[in-house]
Amino acid sequence: MYVCICHAVSDTQIRQEVCDGACSLREVSQRLGVATGCGKCGKCAKRVICETLNELAAMENCAELGAPA
Repeated sequence: MYVCICHAVSDTQIRQEVCDGACSLREVSQRLGVATGCGKCGKCAKRVICETLNELAAMENCAELGAPA
């Protein structure tokens, strides 16, 4: 789904940036332009970033424990 209409940025693109190392709205914004137009997408973008970071952390914890993700 599109998160940022101003810059045509989807949740998939945001998730990919987080997987590539972005850890904050600021970093994602610098890479994709999210929340630099009207700004209405900021909350949604931040939620996608947090969800993705939590998912990555959970997968990492499972890997450390030797459990399947």
